[in-house]
Amino acid sequence: MAFTLYSLIQAAILCVNAIAVLHEERFLSKVGWGADQGIGGFGDEPGIKSQLMNLVRSVRTVMRVPLIIVNSVCIVLLLLFG
Repeated sequence: MAFTLYSLIQAAILCVNAIAVLHEERFLSKVGWGADQGIGGFGDEPGIKSQLMNLVRSVRTVMRVPLIIVNSVCIVLLLLFG
């Protein structure tokens, strides 16, 4: 596989897919990254763990429909051009 722009885009799509499929109750809470962990008080700066959890939640919320479309386009391109 050559190092092309398409392979970089495909790697990014795979990483976003990996973030999108993480289930909060089944996987993340067992690792200690559930919704109830890492809740800070008012005025406290959020730590890296809570910022990463917010990133995972926003990717799962915002990127659900665009990921379906982008994955479908990638599948069609792979079927057409190999």
